[in-house]
Amino acid sequence: MTNDAESSVDGSLLDHLIELRSRLLRAIAGLMLVFVGLLPFANRLYAWLAQPLLDKLPEGSTLIAVEVASPFFAPLKLAFFVALIATMPWLLYQLWAFVAPGLYRREKRLAMPLLASALLLFYAGCAFAFFLVLPVVFGFLTAVTPDGVAMMTDIHAYLNFVLVIFLAFGLSFELPVAMVILVLMGWVTPNQLRESRGYAIVGVFVVAAVVTPPDVVSQLMLAIPMCLLYEAGLIAARMLVPADGRAAEES
Repeated sequence: MTNDAESSVDGSLLDHLIELRSRLLRAIAGLMLVFVGLLPFANRLYAWLAQPLLDKLPEGSTLIAVEVASPFFAPLKLAFFVALIATMPWLLYQLWAFVAPGLYRREKRLAMPLLASALLLFYAGCAFAFFLVLPVVFGFLTAVTPDGVAMMTDIHAYLNFVLVIFLAFGLSFELPVAMVILVLMGWVTPNQLRESRGYAIVGVFVVAAVVTPPDVVSQLMLAIPMCLLYEAGLIAARMLVPADGRAAEES
């Protein structure tokens, strides 16, 4: 009996490892397929990404390449980032297909809306950063450039700066999902979140001051949406908390 049980456990573990390898290979294959498809358009993608800065620079100004290989690696890096963002639904599906058999029915019912919401909020954060925040940031930076100084930005440094902004806003927009997960795990209650609203607002402004350039406008453009998202997360948490948990919380 002991040998049979050990064999069954070993076989189950081997099956899980084979399934994990299969999901990883599918995820990587999908990512690389999109990445290879974007390679011919890498320079166009970079030109599109650089437009918010070029619009704020004096007419005739361009970005520069300090390193010899920057004109090759910067568009390549951008193409991989775009491919990663574009294939995120496929990557999350592979993760879901691997972990779903081990979840309970309630967990399955809640996981899909949370994953979809997290994905949409991340995309919304990146779009908000590109179309609204970057023009304001570059307008501020070009306005404070001292007289006699030409703003000549390296293409690789510019790419790193923009990607950090994208990640900062994309992850910041995940606040409602994080709040709902904390409530569902029982770590906090909606009442505790509501009572901590003042501390949360202070924390939001601290985060905005750290991740954005040193101008008030861009800080407010991150802090105000995060405050609104905090309220949205609070409403969602109140809606999703189990009825028995809500009754215990009120008592």
